[in-house]
Amino acid sequence: MKARANIAEIVGRYVDLKPVGGRLVGPCPFHQETKGSFNVHPDKGFFHCFGCQASGDVIDFYCRINGLEFREGLERLAAEVGVDVGQARRDPRTAQRRQERDACLAMHELADRYFRHVLGTTAGAPAREYLGRRKVNPEMVEAFALGVSPAGWQGLADVLRSRGFAEDQGVLAGLLSAGKNGRVWDRFRDRLMFPIRDGGGRVIAFGGRTMGDGEPKYLNSAETPIYTKGQHLYGLYEARPHMAKSRRALLTEGYLDVITLHQFGYGDACGVLGTALTPEQAKRLSGFASRVDLVFDGDPPGRKAALRAAQMFLSLGDGCRVVPLPDGEDVDSLLHAAGREGFDACLERAEDGLAFCLRVVRETYAPKEIAAWAVEFLTGLGDAALQSVFIPRVSSGLGLAERELRQSLGEAAQRGRRQPAAVAARPRPQSLDIAPRDAELLAFAIRRADYRAALAEAGAAAALAGEGAREFFAKLVGDAADDPAARLDTAQAAFWAKALLEPVENDDQAAAVFDGICRFLRDAREDVRRRALTEAIRRAQAQGAYEEVLRLLGELQALSGRGDE
Repeated sequence: MKARANIAEIVGRYVDLKPVGGRLVGPCPFHQETKGSFNVHPDKGFFHCFGCQASGDVIDFYCRINGLEFREGLERLAAEVGVDVGQARRDPRTAQRRQERDACLAMHELADRYFRHVLGTTAGAPAREYLGRRKVNPEMVEAFALGVSPAGWQGLADVLRSRGFAEDQGVLAGLLSAGKNGRVWDRFRDRLMFPIRDGGGRVIAFGGRTMGDGEPKYLNSAETPIYTKGQHLYGLYEARPHMAKSRRALLTEGYLDVITLHQFGYGDACGVLGTALTPEQAKRLSGFASRVDLVFDGDPPGRKAALRAAQMFLSLGDGCRVVPLPDGEDVDSLLHAAGREGFDACLERAEDGLAFCLRVVRETYAPKEIAAWAVEFLTGLGDAALQSVFIPRVSSGLGLAERELRQSLGEAAQRGRRQPAAVAARPRPQSLDIAPRDAELLAFAIRRADYRAALAEAGAAAALAGEGAREFFAKLVGDAADDPAARLDTAQAAFWAKALLEPVENDDQAAAVFDGICRFLRDAREDVRRRALTEAIRRAQAQGAYEEVLRLLGELQALSGRGDE
């Protein structure tokens, strides 16, 4: 898959890379910096940051930047580059699913072009007037590819039929989720259309907004083979390059709020899709930003949404603030009335996420509800280090005795341990913490089993940098009579499956890879010996043993190939 998912192209979506020698360099998207500590090696297919030590291959980068687990990230990236993964390759229904995905993407592209076309026609005049009243400038209309669904559905149906899509085709019925018998456009009649894009910039769904008093105000596409509700954020594709630089995200509620923020220069803004924020969306956004500023309405529903969202981001260990808006104002109205100066003043008054949560809970919850919220929030952290940071602040901020709060947490943990296995939460699969070079060696040993014994004989185990990698290799070169896959844990099995997705080296390629590994192992042994000699020379000098120093220097020179000089 890595041949299709070019690491330079994928990373370049998020990081401003510049060529330096044989590598690409830019600011690291995983920690705040201005210098170019982040290095991408296109020829070797991995990245490394000298600042925060983040490293890995293209799949590791994609998972980390999007806040995804390995399997989910692998599947999403594979879908973006058109590769089937895992068991799907052997599933007889794979061709059908691929056909449905391709049909969905093609129909969404056609629908996107159609809606944009209608906006410029006579039928789009009311929408253009509405956008003018809302002061959306032409640059934003173009940047966010805004369109309009006309009063009737037949026009788009005719376009799709002309391209060979039947009105009763199953994926067509799910495209804009209106109903049955192909009349899928009725639900979005006479609405502004906002395309929703995936990580590769492809349109995978639409949001529709009324231009008057219609109800509901916002509607989104139903789930399709290419779109799952609760996983995407509006404007995230457009905001990613800005987030990579600012490491901040402005999260708001409405489509037009997002566009107005971009129009006024806040390019790191995105929005929820007309529904409550989901844990999947929060985790996805946390992969791009180390801090999220929540810009929700100040009415009771807005405060409730902000409380829930802040709790999610705090549980992920991210920084979070809640931006207060003046009474009766939303982002769009405030920016058009007071400009950047007015909104910046709100940003300066932003309240720390935890302080906001504690204040809202303290002011609106009953005593019993306050205690329950505290236990729910703290147990949801899952990380003992985070709990130790938050427990004193939560107990103090809510007026709870810390001792009793810790006791309640212990009781909640006991209840969780007593939960029957049938209903207990399944542990999330862990990923292996393996250095890139170790990963290359292990992946080769997985794909070319015929080289495992030779690798072991050449001393590969001793040269592996990590204990986890050495343990993995030991399982690979165990009893040749059985299947190593049966001995692997969840994380190792995931790595095994990932390695097998890559093309298997032919005999000539495998021989070249093995020779390269042997050279590396030989150099590594020499490097270990060189460091040992250098340390021995240092000790001998400290002891005044000058004859020993000369002898050791001779060994060091011979090892370095300078013995005849």
